[in-house]
Amino acid sequence: MRGRGSNARATPTTTYRSASRRITSHGVTLLKIRLSAGAGSGPTKLAAFDTALRRAGVANYNLIRLSSIIPPGTCITVSDSPWRHDGGEWGDRLYLVYAEMRVDEPGKQAWAGVGWSQDGETGRGLFVEHAGHSEQDVREDIRESLEAMVREREEEFGLIHMRVVGIDCEDQPVCAFVAAVYRSEPWTPHCLSRSSVSAWMTGSTPPSVDSAS
Repeated sequence: MRGRGSNARATPTTTYRSASRRITSHGVTLLKIRLSAGAGSGPTKLAAFDTALRRAGVANYNLIRLSSIIPPGTCITVSDSPWRHDGGEWGDRLYLVYAEMRVDEPGKQAWAGVGWSQDGETGRGLFVEHAGHSEQDVREDIRESLEAMVREREEEFGLIHMRVVGIDCEDQPVCAFVAAVYRSEPWTPHCLSRSSVSAWMTGSTPPSVDSAS
């Protein structure tokens, strides 16, 4: 069911087909990518975008948007719960492919989707992202884009999968958001520990350099 009303907190419509098997490179999963989605409203388009990010679990990161290549050895998972990473911190870099649609005209819908296809042996693959005013248009655009991109490559790509989310605009702007989240990365140099930087920020001690093992 699509969210209704400016204060609606209903779960947005989410439709997808998920890969059923784990794809690895030489028996090893090198990267785990998770599909996450969110939709919501706010007093402005930007506020609605932030609501969608919060519901997708990625609002407190600095988003770094990637193009559409899936590296070898990638395992893709799909979940209805917000994205969470135990090691991530406020303000970390977050690498992702995403689609988003913002609408502020009452009676219109906002739809966004990410589709993908992978080589069953290597895990190499492609993402595409589309947005529009109807679920049908977004799904058709995803399929047409992936079919065209796959035709131009030599890899043996499998089925097309997609995650799509939508929401109605009533009396406040709305936003639909879908992301394929690769990983988070701190701004802190690897030679500095988070604890030492935290202590330095509170004014106690300068950050210490971790010795190489």
